[in-house]
Amino acid sequence: MNRWLIVGCTVAILVLALVSSGLSTQPAHAAPLAPQVLTMTRYDTSAPLVDMIGKTVAPNLGASRNLRSPSLLFKNVSSEEPDVDAIVQSYHKRSEKKNFQIPSPIDGWNGINALTSSCNCVPPDTNGDVGMNHYVQAVNTAIQVWDKNGTSLYGPVPGNTIFFGFGGKCEDTNDGDPIILYDHLAQRWLYSQFANVFTNGPYYQCFAVSTADDPTGSWYRYELLYPGGTILNDYAKLGVWHDGYYMTVNEFTTPSFGWSGTGAFALERDKMLLGQSAQAVYFDLGPTDWGGMLPSDLDGPAPAAGTPNYFVEIQDRKWDPANIPQDQMAVWAFDVDWTTPANSTFTNVANLPVSKFNGILCNFDACVPQKGTIQKLDTLGDRTMHRAQYRDFGSYATIVTNHTVNVGSQRAGVRWYELRITGGVPSIYQQSSYAPGEEHRWMGSAAMDQDGNLAVGFSRSSSTEHPRVMYAGRLATDPLNVLAQGEAKMKRGKGSQTGANRWGDYSMLAVDPADGCTFWFTTEYYKTTSGFNWRTWIGKFKFAECS
Repeated sequence: MNRWLIVGCTVAILVLALVSSGLSTQPAHAAPLAPQVLTMTRYDTSAPLVDMIGKTVAPNLGASRNLRSPSLLFKNVSSEEPDVDAIVQSYHKRSEKKNFQIPSPIDGWNGINALTSSCNCVPPDTNGDVGMNHYVQAVNTAIQVWDKNGTSLYGPVPGNTIFFGFGGKCEDTNDGDPIILYDHLAQRWLYSQFANVFTNGPYYQCFAVSTADDPTGSWYRYELLYPGGTILNDYAKLGVWHDGYYMTVNEFTTPSFGWSGTGAFALERDKMLLGQSAQAVYFDLGPTDWGGMLPSDLDGPAPAAGTPNYFVEIQDRKWDPANIPQDQMAVWAFDVDWTTPANSTFTNVANLPVSKFNGILCNFDACVPQKGTIQKLDTLGDRTMHRAQYRDFGSYATIVTNHTVNVGSQRAGVRWYELRITGGVPSIYQQSSYAPGEEHRWMGSAAMDQDGNLAVGFSRSSSTEHPRVMYAGRLATDPLNVLAQGEAKMKRGKGSQTGANRWGDYSMLAVDPADGCTFWFTTEYYKTTSGFNWRTWIGKFKFAECS
């Protein structure tokens, strides 16, 4: 993850090559990809987290960089006129559509902030998930647990507190890029971050699975030595599935930090839930894939046995016309075989044409204005944004996701999608670019409740307003291709970020497994105009129509 760090009173801008991960392209492979079967290099069981408060852990060494190879980034980008987005939704106010009304927030509270995280960095990589009884948030480089009423039960503590006493780099570095997910099928928590990224390797991905529903208890801990020796594992994204935990990684080769490609993983969930020696199956897509891929993350009922995990990646033809024939959503099926892992397959099953969009926003540079400062913010418009939520409705399944697009005049909007999978065949069911008014909207996260109502959380900013936390949505009964219920404010920012252009890097919209209806969203905002002084917000809302 590209970070800007404060060392004492000095702002150090860490840039290797160019910021941000590579753009995505997926030509057909001439031959099937070959799986590599790996074994976790270290595993054990921790003491309860509540017994590790105040334990000595490594100081935050800062956080690593999310890189992009300039030779790949600019070599193939088309010089043609940009596409015009024909499906921009231009209205959102209740007065404009009087029959539509987004629900107001139910509740909310402040999450971890820059001071309590001891990160001294941007962006915070804000994400969090909700379980049956808790909400857990992870940022760079800290973690905290609340009950569902907002009472703090644990933390914030450094993220590597979970690995205290584990040994190795998972314990003695705290490099961030965290992901926290709730495995509702097992009523457990899954946590991951990477380690040893400020060296020339080797590199590690660290995993922890709670031994019970209570995240303040003990955890099963795992260390995975990243294959290749000199391959840096950046910007990992994970998904819960019935037969494994799945992960994508943007890869860079050290010491040059040149783009190396995308890594796709399946982790042996059944063994990790028991704290036993576990395997991983890894596919290296190579440098022909430019990253920004996501695994599916399951909400609701488990899919039928044998259903593969679907990976998705948005692709703009203008990013690489020689290899991308159209604006499309590429879909892969990861079919893991834990009996004979070498028989696992990772297959590009569809390249679904989508309505044309402009995926080049301000030439991939910072673009979003803020009130009271000339500092503009990056949108990460080159990737599919966390997460790709999967939900099985019986006769079909859905995948909901989003990315940032240029809706015209270098203004950022949120392009969202609902894919449907029927009989194993994926298709685009609906899509739209949400961009009412003159504001910029970006850093989105999308999800669907158990009744098929869809919502998107995002940041919103303009030259006349500070960045704020917003959400928009639609009912399952609304006309297709529109967030017809409009948008609502979850938290008004009272300040803007100065001194750095990176914002968010990701956010998280989750659905409460206890009722299948309540959306929980977390992302960042500023209380005062300042640098490196972000705050985070945790809020929730629910459509009254959800049963």
